[in-house]
Amino acid sequence: MSEPLIELRGVCKTFGQNVVLDHADLAIYRGEALAIIGPSGTGKSTVLRIIAGLLAPDAGEVYIGGQLRQGLIEDAADPINISMVFQQAALFDSLTVGENVGFSLYQRSRLPRRRIRELVTQRLEMVGLSGISDRYPSELSGGMRKRVSFARAIMSNPDNPKDIPDMLLYDEPTAGLDPIASTVIEDLVRHLTGQGGCQSYVMVTHQQSTIRRTADRVLFLHQGKVQWQGKVHEIDSTDNPLIRQFFSGSVEGPIQVIG
Repeated sequence: MSEPLIELRGVCKTFGQNVVLDHADLAIYRGEALAIIGPSGTGKSTVLRIIAGLLAPDAGEVYIGGQLRQGLIEDAADPINISMVFQQAALFDSLTVGENVGFSLYQRSRLPRRRIRELVTQRLEMVGLSGISDRYPSELSGGMRKRVSFARAIMSNPDNPKDIPDMLLYDEPTAGLDPIASTVIEDLVRHLTGQGGCQSYVMVTHQQSTIRRTADRVLFLHQGKVQWQGKVHEIDSTDNPLIRQFFSGSVEGPIQVIG
């Protein structure tokens, strides 16, 4: 198998007395559509933030594009471009949709404002949101805000090929959405792969439909470690008790129910 695009080796992370990651190992390969699943509070979003360089592990090593990362993303640029879609969309309420989507280009590029507006229009069309550049986030539904955050995540400077994301990180993009809105988001995740988005992504989710419709491979995180991994179709045939309990929703099994 080729060298991992991203690799965590023996990564530990503790918040107070809570051990979230306990010498966790995982590898993500170029071209993968990977889902990280597991019970609530088991460190899935923490893994995404460590991969994104927004959070440093207490111990262990993080390799990005084959290079050992030192510190956070603000300390040194990674050899690949990683973009993240946050669970709550994380839009700037005081900015219009167009200003949100084009934010990175307005801040960091020398592109003319008219060119940035053209790129914003293209990205909004890609996520099915034409004609809303002048609206504010408060005027949008939850599903529309999610799609705006997708458009922002795939925004790049055409004059700088290195600006195109190599990896997208999705933190529960369908959380809080009704089944129809969830399907729209799931289809969009697949559609954006290679369509101005990127070829590789990692999805943190609890929803079965999102797991089955957006992922090719699955990692199950529990008690600070990857306890199981396999192809999506193997979910239904594995004898692993953690997977059987998680997907059946049973209160009986090795996953303790917090009451």
